[in-house]
Parts: sequence; structure tokens; C-alpha cells
Amino acid sequence: MSGINKVILVGRLGKDPDIRTFETGAKRASFPMATSEYRKDKDGNRIELTEWHNIVCWRNLAEVAEKFLQKGKQIYLEGKLRTRSWDDNGIKHYITEIEASTFTMLGNKDESSNNNTVNQVSNNTVPETPVAPAPAEPIDTTDDLPF
Repeated sequence: MSGINKVILVGRLGKDPDIRTFETGAKRASFPMATSEYRKDKDGNRIELTEWHNIVCWRNLAEVAEKFLQKGKQIYLEGKLRTRSWDDNGIKHYITEIEASTFTMLGNKDESSNNNTVNQVSNNTVPETPVAPAPAEPIDTTDDLPF
């Protein structure tokens, strides 16, 4: 049986996405994201605990992040944990990041700077403007029921 590596977060961006374009044309967006939870301390006071996450988006998702995400924006994000390492003057460094596979922008219309904002995007889809559902068909009540 294979393992599962899935992360789901709802939080706010700590800064605007940092965009990097590689020689191949592929884009990478990275940004910190904060998630908060509330607890009561031993005196009954409500305290906020904030956790910071390093988020990475690639290709189409990075392009959408570049266009629509900014500091303070609330998003729902799904992805997987990735740990990478590098050497710097003989010192080994490690970082754990969340590689996003999809995100949905949250918040009300006042928080969106553009009414045509893409709400949900992933690396596997081409972003498009959300379409309102078709109205429901009226129910025909003229038939006589046998009971």
C-alpha cells in the first residue's frame, strides 16, 4: 500500500507571491501563508496561535498566483509536503514547503480587486471565469396523483 501526502490549509498570504521564471519558461511562485487557531490559556483568556507555511506553486498555478494573489488574501489550498536541502559553504540547509496542487480564493467581493477573479485553479486546468448555474426547470403540478 502506498502512502498519502496531502495538506489542506485555509489561511492568509503573508506577502505578495515571489515569481521566478526559469530558462525553460516555467514559472514558480512562492509565498508565506499563515494559519491561525484560537485557544484559551489557563486563566481563560483567548489566545491566537499562528503557524507559518512556505507555499510553492508551479506553471499555470504560479501564473494565476502572480495575477490574483496578494498579501492578506485568504485562500483555501491543497497540496503536498516537500522537503529539500542544499549546501551553503559546507553547511547543509533544509526547508519543508507545501507544493500547491490547487487553491481557491476566499473572501467577499470587497476583498477582490476584480469581479472576474478566478475562484479555483489547479495545475491541471486552464483558469476560466466561473459560470452561474442554469435556473432550475419548473415542476409540472398538473398531473393527477393516484393517491
